[in-house]
Amino acid sequence: MSNDEEDRPRATFTATDEATPADWAIIGAEFVRFASELPERVLAHLALLGSGFAGFPVDRLTHALQAATLAHEDGRDEEYIVCALLHDIGDSLGAYNHPDIAAAILQPFVSDENHWMVAKHGIFQTYHALRHTTDHDIRDSLRGHRHFARGQEFCDKYDSPAFDPRRAARPLRFFEPMVHRLFARPRRSDW
Repeated sequence: MSNDEEDRPRATFTATDEATPADWAIIGAEFVRFASELPERVLAHLALLGSGFAGFPVDRLTHALQAATLAHEDGRDEEYIVCALLHDIGDSLGAYNHPDIAAAILQPFVSDENHWMVAKHGIFQTYHALRHTTDHDIRDSLRGHRHFARGQEFCDKYDSPAFDPRRAARPLRFFEPMVHRLFARPRRSDW
């Protein structure tokens, strides 16, 4: 905890049912400050993906930058591009469910179709990644869903081909303003 954080006002309750309106006013003000820093925390966490290859031809950050660059070059809108950039952000904490983590981070800020695309991209990617080891298409469980084509297209055009060590990608700083704009205001939230 930084000294600045230590010096900031804090509520005095020890159980939430004891909180006063003054306590909630402090928490509300601090929440606004904390929430405004979300884009920087997301970008810092994304940068962690550059610290290893995990057997892939490129590190995970390079993969994310390539996927986002492909989406940008294809004329996709900013929301889609940021989804491409962040689709694997859960890799470092969710070795077994990284799409769920990425989708949870993005959910308040993106359309239902982009949220579903990110949440299901792992299943779609198995078509490319496991086609030599399995005799069935794991995507079959998703066929008929209204966003199936979007998930399939994302993996076919942006996720799967973004592992090329020779492919140029835009630097993270190119995408930073897009991340800031996307995370500036949630579309929906319980908070």
